[in-house]
Amino acid sequence: MTPLRRRSRTDWLAALVVLGGLAAFVVLVYAVVVLGGGRLLGQPLSGTALSVVATAVVALAFDWVHSRLETFASRAVHRGLASPYEVLRGFSGSVTGRYAAEELPGRMARLLTEGTGAEWSQVWLVVGGRATLAATWPLDDSSATDRSDPRTSHAAGRRHLEVRHGNDVLGVLVVQERPQVSLSSVEERLFSGLAAQAGLVLRGASLRAELEQQASLLSARADELRESRRRLVDAQDTERRMLERDIHDGAQQHLVALAVNLRLAHTIAAHSPQRAEAVLLAQERAAADAIETLRQLSRGIYPKALTDGGLVVALQAAAGTSPVPVKITTTGVGRYTAQLEAAAYFCSLEALQNAAKHAAATTIHVDLRQEDSRLVITIEDDGSGFDTRQHANGTGLANMRDRVESLAGGLSIESTPRGTQVRCTLPVTDRA
Repeated sequence: MTPLRRRSRTDWLAALVVLGGLAAFVVLVYAVVVLGGGRLLGQPLSGTALSVVATAVVALAFDWVHSRLETFASRAVHRGLASPYEVLRGFSGSVTGRYAAEELPGRMARLLTEGTGAEWSQVWLVVGGRATLAATWPLDDSSATDRSDPRTSHAAGRRHLEVRHGNDVLGVLVVQERPQVSLSSVEERLFSGLAAQAGLVLRGASLRAELEQQASLLSARADELRESRRRLVDAQDTERRMLERDIHDGAQQHLVALAVNLRLAHTIAAHSPQRAEAVLLAQERAAADAIETLRQLSRGIYPKALTDGGLVVALQAAAGTSPVPVKITTTGVGRYTAQLEAAAYFCSLEALQNAAKHAAATTIHVDLRQEDSRLVITIEDDGSGFDTRQHANGTGLANMRDRVESLAGGLSIESTPRGTQVRCTLPVTDRA
């Protein structure tokens, strides 16, 4: 059994006020009914009959008078504040729909402050295991500025109670006692009573806060997707301009020169067959140069090794030209769709180039493995690392993230002064 709490002075004082009031009420009823009525009636049997009437009046009105006296006594001994009964009754009315759901935490904080006489009160919601401040009363109290988890606070006069619903912790109620004024036993019982009744209220408030949090995350995600699409369009425009430049400065010049020399050979063929033959023989080499230029250009767009041999073969070819030794290990990796292989290849190539150019790495390890329905690529180096927050919006990392997220994959980067790990996860929807 739970041990009974000892009554405080205010409890005894309130009880004496109620007892005195009830005694005065009984005496007053008997005086008015028995004595006053006896004088008016003046009959010998009226005393007994009027005593019965007085007793009936006392019995019928006793509960009403007792409730009013308790309210008066509580207000009198609690410095004019509402009684705990009134506070709990008011809170019950709030729960049954008198206030909108978003107003309930503020209403609860106000009732807690007014019922306990605390300096200020707070209502916290626990969403995803993290406490978030939902309401403070009084609203303009500048002293209630602590935003740390109240369950870890050890401030003087600070009290808190967790609000539970089943086995779930839904929130925390906090009161700050006034200087040199501790909560009485009645106020403590009120504090516990509100915490016990607040479970369903904070359940709804927690769900609402969680939905708002999810909506905020979805909105941020939508903004990221719009920004990603914009970067992809810009990247495509940039690649197109570079391709036009490379065609103009490379393959086009070779083909124009080839066409001019062929016309020259045709012109001089009638007058100098030997010279025309020499010009035609030279164009064989010019045609080979044009073919090689076009081949190199196509490799820059999409590697032939990736098309013919797949992801592992293409990465091995790229590793062979790296200035830093690259070790490649594979587990269960095969052929995939062109989109997935391209995203995996170019993300891995970007990580290899970053490690070689910027990290001063001496070794790089690339691990490719098929895990259930995911292709997981891990690139690790022993370089000097970099600040991931400072370079999060860099062009290279942004392109990697865009490629991966366009296939509903994930990219994580961890970097320390001892090296960097890039982990790319891509869902495998189909094996090519």
